[in-house]
Amino acid sequence: MRKEYDIRQPWIMQRADPYVYRHTDGTYFFTASIPEYDCIALRHAEHLLDLADAPETIVWRKHESGIMSEHVWAPELHYLDGKWYIYFAAGDKDDVWEIRPYVLECTDEDPLTGTWRECGKIQAAEGDEFSFQAFSLDATVFENKDKRYLVWAEKVSVGKQISNLYIAEMESPVRLKTMQVLLTSPDYDWERYGFWVNEGPFALKRDGKIYLTYSASDTGVHYCVGMLSIDENADLLDPRQWKKERYPVLKTDESLEIYGPGHNCFVEDEAGDTVMVFHARKTKELEGNPLYVPNRHAMLLRVRWDADGRPVFEYRF
Repeated sequence: MRKEYDIRQPWIMQRADPYVYRHTDGTYFFTASIPEYDCIALRHAEHLLDLADAPETIVWRKHESGIMSEHVWAPELHYLDGKWYIYFAAGDKDDVWEIRPYVLECTDEDPLTGTWRECGKIQAAEGDEFSFQAFSLDATVFENKDKRYLVWAEKVSVGKQISNLYIAEMESPVRLKTMQVLLTSPDYDWERYGFWVNEGPFALKRDGKIYLTYSASDTGVHYCVGMLSIDENADLLDPRQWKKERYPVLKTDESLEIYGPGHNCFVEDEAGDTVMVFHARKTKELEGNPLYVPNRHAMLLRVRWDADGRPVFEYRF
């Protein structure tokens, strides 16, 4: 039976950067940034909506010092080559903004009860002197034509810096095979509020096309979702093959009290529909630094498809 998700109501409270994975057995896992940014927790349920009430199991905690000791952000759970992996970003207590992408690995059957091993920072390809050398986060993995790719955000330049999206083919779940390729930079005005930002990428595949959504601008009311697309038979490492949408595909809607939607993923529900999982705020005005106000909530939106087979992200209820 097809479900309609009430976009007016948060699904899971105070969980930013939400991520849902549907395993091979049909069950669902959920993870997200914890407001304290100090650990990684997983939820597991038979049904998508049941994740809201599922207990959280902390599978890893931040270090007391050194790398991975601050700002534990945006974990993603993947099942690759018969093993579990969590990709996440974290900083260093001595430099909290020295954010880098790290990997955890679990070889046990159940990721909630299994043992997680730290694999360290994602490794760049041999000879690559640029990837993961600066503020970099939001690594996501997807496969196409028997190849595995990593897409992530990394800052360049000086001053406030610019957050771009890069792509590379992967040699293993913890190492890149190719040099980074610049996919997109914040070119448009809607990507430049507060900070010039492209981040939070996630790939959606359907009918021979790949759609890569991402988030833009600072984390306040201007935060929104943009999109790139490409034919699955094209060279994914050729940035000229990717088409970038001129305008955001999802943004603030004051009439529904949805502010700053962004950092999304996609998952298939029990009815076979594609569901967009994203975070947003229910209040427009914020006091203090938006990054540390724990009012970004996970929300659900069923994806619709236009006559050309392209995804449409519309608030309906």
